[in-house]
Amino acid sequence: MAIAFVFPGQGSQDVGMGRELAEQFACAREVFEEVDSALGQNLSQIMWEGPKEKLTLTENAQPALMAVSMAVMRVLEREHGFKLADHVKFVAGHSLGEYSALAAAGAFSLSDAARLLKLRGQAMQAAVPVGQGAMSALLGVGIDVAQKVAEEAAQGEVCQIANDNEPTQVVLSGAKTAIDRVPEIGKAHGVRRAVPLPVSAPFHCALMQPAADAMAEALAKVDVKAPVVPVVANVLAAPITDPEEIKKRLVEQVTGTVRWRECVGYMAANGITDIYEIGAGKVLAGLAKRIDAALNASNVSTPADIDAALARLNA
Repeated sequence: MAIAFVFPGQGSQDVGMGRELAEQFACAREVFEEVDSALGQNLSQIMWEGPKEKLTLTENAQPALMAVSMAVMRVLEREHGFKLADHVKFVAGHSLGEYSALAAAGAFSLSDAARLLKLRGQAMQAAVPVGQGAMSALLGVGIDVAQKVAEEAAQGEVCQIANDNEPTQVVLSGAKTAIDRVPEIGKAHGVRRAVPLPVSAPFHCALMQPAADAMAEALAKVDVKAPVVPVVANVLAAPITDPEEIKKRLVEQVTGTVRWRECVGYMAANGITDIYEIGAGKVLAGLAKRIDAALNASNVSTPADIDAALARLNA
């Protein structure tokens, strides 16, 4: 059994996430307290009590999801003596989840990860005026067809592949007027459905350049250490460990494609048999099985999940 830990991205947030961990484990509570302190806000209250609209705001959702992932890691490490470097061959995260993966592997401190994600959320939101950008998920086609749809829909505007999630799900991002053209153009290319995503900005496309610039400036001031296990980078679908390269790829990731299908494919091709999604939701576990049916994939977000995962890991 060869293991990878993966960390969820935006969309996996839900009111109440992480609460059970905080109630049962002092070390998990400390994670949420440290994130609240780093941000100077009571983020944990928003996470546990809502309202959902406030939690879903990009600047809150990003650090909140990282906090839940890190609370799970803290329980594994402090309560059960789990050492990432002894058990896990790769880590990876979907978009903001890459920051969680890096924090889990010791490249970032928890406080730095929280502050960077808060800023990332704010910068991504501010990059494009509300209503001028959009995203759409194409179902039933792969990246080659999605690329053709994007090129035809662009008509001189930005329309790019934001996420290559799995063999039959690709997300496009760009100017709202271009994304509005996607359903009709998609039909002609065999797209089963083009689903508009309920997002407040067009992530992972060229319109995010102001946010990429903000992240470059912020990352330049942060101490990044070599991770204890390689991180499979979103924009490369290959592992990185060098601190300077980590910063560079995180900046590129803001405007670049999240090559998730290839990231999981890379890990599977390099011996990974079991993928554990660490944190809220089950999105990545579901994607893993659709990318490679031979993978065992499960999510770990509650105390019961942790017990089940440890039973398998120690079997």
